[in-house]
Amino acid sequence: MKRLLCLVVFMIAMVGAIQTSHAAPINYFADLDGPSESPPVASPGIGTAQVLFDLDAHFMQVDAVFSGLLGTTTASHIHSATAVPGIGNAGVATQVPTFAGFPLGVTSGTYHQTFNTGLASTWNPTFVTAQGSVAGAEAALAASLAAGTAYFNIHTSFAPGGEIRGFLTVPEPTTILLLGLGLMGLAGIRRTDENDPSRSA
Repeated sequence: MKRLLCLVVFMIAMVGAIQTSHAAPINYFADLDGPSESPPVASPGIGTAQVLFDLDAHFMQVDAVFSGLLGTTTASHIHSATAVPGIGNAGVATQVPTFAGFPLGVTSGTYHQTFNTGLASTWNPTFVTAQGSVAGAEAALAASLAAGTAYFNIHTSFAPGGEIRGFLTVPEPTTILLLGLGLMGLAGIRRTDENDPSRSA
């Protein structure tokens, strides 16, 4: 019981650290699928995307994995900003026609790339113009990511407007805490079952 209490205290401390560490860089995650497109796309394709963004260091790392697409990939980028978090459509903020090095002509793949967000080449020129400068584009995407109004989109020959997408968000610290507490609870039940012969089948 003492060990379980220590684990709970440790997890609460970790959640506190997560909540106070939102300086930079910040990790954003998205689950990608067809129903999240607007309008929804009937695709069995799935994927995940992770964007590590550091406004102060002019740094953005993009990682993605995807599979099961009905069409072959034609482009991928981050769109920003929708009027409402988690829904709607927006123009392309990052490189056009696609992220440099993104695997094209495939139905599954992985991607890893690091960008200097202080360079104009990282951005869609239209987005830079709308924000007034490259620095304005950086700040606008940072604000959009924080607000949940930016999404990662993979476009394909099957769905030129996007076959799978997902809004980039920071996982809630409470979600992490609840998951940890649930796992500890299961461990406690298992220990009780092992120590109580009357509970065994």
